[in-house]
This record gives sequence, structure tokens and C-alpha cells, in this order.
Amino acid sequence: MSASVPASKDISAPSPIGAEAAQPIIEVHGLVSRFGEKVVHDGLDLTVNKGEVLGLVGGSGAGKSVLLNTLIGLREPDGGTVKVLGVDVAHASDAEQHGLESRWGVLFQGGALFSALTVQENVAAPLREHARLPKREIEELAALKIALAGLPPEAGALRPAELSGGMRKRAGLARAIALDPELLFLDEPTAGLDPIGAAAFDRLIQALSSALGLTVFMITHDLDSLYAICDRVAVIADKKVVANAPIPELERSDHPWIKEYFLGPRGRAARAAGGA
Repeated sequence: MSASVPASKDISAPSPIGAEAAQPIIEVHGLVSRFGEKVVHDGLDLTVNKGEVLGLVGGSGAGKSVLLNTLIGLREPDGGTVKVLGVDVAHASDAEQHGLESRWGVLFQGGALFSALTVQENVAAPLREHARLPKREIEELAALKIALAGLPPEAGALRPAELSGGMRKRAGLARAIALDPELLFLDEPTAGLDPIGAAAFDRLIQALSSALGLTVFMITHDLDSLYAICDRVAVIADKKVVANAPIPELERSDHPWIKEYFLGPRGRAARAAGGA
């Protein structure tokens, strides 16, 4: 299944998110993350609003993946508070954590598919865990999600090793949206894809976000993706989020890392390609 979407988003225009819908889906206040004596985050604050696509960028070692793992409950914060969908993740009960996992989807780098299962079985896995549905309905829903992710029907019978890199990404995305989540986490979704495949994946994310009303939290180094689909971009540097704004505002920042990232040769090329 394919959807017709614009090649890029006019990020200079006001966000389509209405004021009444702009409520926090993710709230991080004063986050501290440590590994022994190494401090990765020191008083990090971040808010993600309902319905927006937020990109997260930062230099190598800035703690982007650490933040993602903290948001989805794989790592406890060493300080501060982290709320996702109104739940304090660090203090969530087993029932609350189980409920959160049914309300968000996660696409890890490489897809993180179960190698022994077919694509159909991978996509059906969260449905079997969280949805009390007959087997036939689960199979039908899995097939629908595979189609929504832009894969042909025959891909459902294949195992991950039989897929190309782009198909594995789409299969991982199909699993991430299996439960019709409110919130979608993407970890470097276009990494390893050729420019044409990456652009197609961006259009897919944009179409799904619009059609399904998703809030998207996306870690990426891909400047083209940032310009094409993000409403705002949060920048991690100096152990904090030093900026969280639409790209036109970031382009006016005096922060050295932000200037180098967005106003360097690649940033200028991505801006031109995005029609900014």
C-alpha cells in the first residue's frame, strides 16, 4: 500500500497541531544519567507534544540512545522524572508498563526482528501478547500492518534474513504499529538506506503519522529526514537539550554545534532539497 504525500514539509509554516491537541506526550524534567563516574545527562529537560514529529539529534556519545532507553523503561534514570503518556516510567507498576507497551511502538536500528519468525509472525507477536483476539483476526491485522508499511503480501512469509535492509526496516515498522499506538519511537530509521530508499521511508513515516494521528519521537542523523518531516528538532549537547524548536529557529542559533550541524555543507544541501 502506498500513500501520496508531499515530498517535504513547509517547516516555516505554523504547525497543524491545534492548541487543544498540543498536550505533552513525553515530559522529561531534570534527567540525570550516569555510567559510573561518567555523566551523560545532567538536568536534561524535554517535552514532546501530542501529534508532532520530533527529531532528536546530537553528537556521538551525547546520550540519544540512553534517552530513548530511559523513555521506554529499559533504563532507570539516576535523577529527575520521566513521564510518557502520563505515566512515571521509572515507577510504573508491571501493569502500567504493560499498558504503556500497548500504547507505543518502537522501531530499533536494523528492525530488531525475531530471526526465527516470519515477517507475519513478527508483526503478529505484539498482537498475541496484548490483544485478546482470535487467531484469524490477528493474522488479518498483521497482514494489514504489513501492507501499511509498504511491503507486498508475499513478504509476510519471509524471514528477516531473506529481506533487504529496506524491507527489514518496513517489517520492523509494521510490527511497531501493530497495536495502533499513540506514540512511535524511531531509532535511526533511515540509517543504512540509499538516498531513494531513505526518502521513500520518510514519506511513509509522514503518511502514517498523518493518517494514524501518531506522535513520533525520532533519533536521526539524517538531515534530509529532519527537513522533510519534523515539526521540531531537539538538540542534545553539553549533557542537556540545548534547543528544541523548528529548524528555521535552529538555523539562527549561536550554539557552535547547532551552527556547524545545520549551516554546514550538508545542512545547506538538505535545506535546499527540502525547499526551505
